[in-house]
Amino acid sequence: MNPWPALVRLSARMWIASALFAGLGVGASFGAEAVPEARTLPLEKTFVGKDRFDVIVAKALAENWRSLPIGERVVKFAREFHHVPYRSFTLEIDDHIEAPSVNLQGLDCWTFFETSLGLARMIAIEKPSYTPQDLLDQIRWTRYRGGQCTGDYLQRIHYLAEWYFENDARGVIDDLTRSFPGCQRIRDRKIQEMTVLWKSYRYLRENPELRSPMKTWESYVASLPVYQVPKTKVAGIEKNLQDGDVIGIATNQQGGYCSHVG
Repeated sequence: MNPWPALVRLSARMWIASALFAGLGVGASFGAEAVPEARTLPLEKTFVGKDRFDVIVAKALAENWRSLPIGERVVKFAREFHHVPYRSFTLEIDDHIEAPSVNLQGLDCWTFFETSLGLARMIAIEKPSYTPQDLLDQIRWTRYRGGQCTGDYLQRIHYLAEWYFENDARGVIDDLTRSFPGCQRIRDRKIQEMTVLWKSYRYLRENPELRSPMKTWESYVASLPVYQVPKTKVAGIEKNLQDGDVIGIATNQQGGYCSHVG
């Protein structure tokens, strides 16, 4: 394993993009406006940890985290998960129906930053109170292509490199990697983790007809121009890092682009 970091920053452009994607002005959910779903799952299945959610949101409101810049807001929420155990495969919650989900009782590296970002975006919306559905709406907006999920597992973004591209295009983040001197494009990478390790993923295991189209999506991800900052150049860019920046650790192994994120 030979990791290099790739960096994205939570973008001030989110405020502009939300107005564009809401259709008419800034929507009630900063671009995460409700989208009719053909199939969904009950809240008791999609949201775990409501008590923790209520405590964290109450603290954020009492301390006026809404007034902080987006990066500092993300860090505030992230610190609230300091003692939450690491848990894998928390998104695999059904045999067939895909739905936005949150588990505040167990997080992996991806859901850790994703949930912190979702809460930071949610709290920016001035409301009398907040519910788990408000956070689920924000998760839907960043986790799925076009911000929509109608119950199809293939709508979910399964590779971090694509998450960067998708959310950069929609103004949620700024991918800064190519702005750093010495950055290099990752070439000749086979993207195949999902289809090679399909037995590890509940939806792919229970629905074999999804594996072929998943391979098509992997080919798309392999075609993306993904850049990295080599380890020898990292020290030179550290001065540019800010609170809330999301750093993906790239790998030189085949299967995917990144081995970790934080």
